[in-house]
Amino acid sequence: MPYGGTMFVDLLHLLIEATVQIDQPVNESKRMVGTGFLVSVPRADGSEEIVMVTAAHVFDKMLAPTVRVGWRAKNDKGEWIYAPSGLTIRSDSGPLWTRHPTQDIAVLSIVIPPSSAAKAIPLSLLADETVFGSDRIIIGDEVQTLGYPHGLSANVQGFPILRFGRVASYPIGPSTSQPTFLVDLTAVPGNSGGPVFVGDEPGQKGFVAGVLIKQVEDAKERLELGVVADSSFVRKTIMMNKLKPVSSQTIRPTEPNKTLQPSLRTTDQGAGGDMVKGESAGPKAKPSSSIEADIATDSPITPQDQ
Repeated sequence: MPYGGTMFVDLLHLLIEATVQIDQPVNESKRMVGTGFLVSVPRADGSEEIVMVTAAHVFDKMLAPTVRVGWRAKNDKGEWIYAPSGLTIRSDSGPLWTRHPTQDIAVLSIVIPPSSAAKAIPLSLLADETVFGSDRIIIGDEVQTLGYPHGLSANVQGFPILRFGRVASYPIGPSTSQPTFLVDLTAVPGNSGGPVFVGDEPGQKGFVAGVLIKQVEDAKERLELGVVADSSFVRKTIMMNKLKPVSSQTIRPTEPNKTLQPSLRTTDQGAGGDMVKGESAGPKAKPSSSIEADIATDSPITPQDQ
């Protein structure tokens, strides 16, 4: 079944391949962490541009010019390995990413390392205004998200963790009056920037509904609710990014060193509380500022970050 110019494949597996961890060491015991996913954008000449989508505050909080992207690859034995490399996100003249003027969305043109097995999802899988103006997503619908909650990966190969929830607000769209919506799931540091999507159903193709950007708190108590910026804003940010000159930057493997070694916390290693010890450690995420009543942003600060 054709979809977006390619043979249709289960959206979940496409997004698993497209979702990566973004991190930046603060020192030998702490790092800042967020989630990003790749989208393939067609150019006028028929070629494609790959962009990384994340929450803008993920890049904002990473103050050094280079971040690490947690690619996965297969070795000569066909086994998955963690193969991170560096990515420049800002220069002396400022950020290299494009930020939406009102929403917490960032888009950065990148080049995927040839050794990486990462793949970008087609732009057509991002929901547009017509989706939010229909009944294709309504309150109570089940949604899924991929990311690195509290800096955890699913395994030492660096694959993201899948979480489920339900749309918790009404109405959904239009984006002019309802730019975000709530989901009933635990949104924790490390998940910020992850795709929120509606899975495939019989006779219905799945789609990316938005990006997880915040958590909801009341008197500093988490309410197990996440805030999603709808994907129409991702589309708009991608279009803004296309107006910029094509980036000449490439991702080059970082030299192995203590602070850049994987040492991933995984689900079989135990959470160990909010603070992660050792190379992958990071500070407990704290909301940075209150907005819209009881909604506070999370800080992408650690292998425990949203």
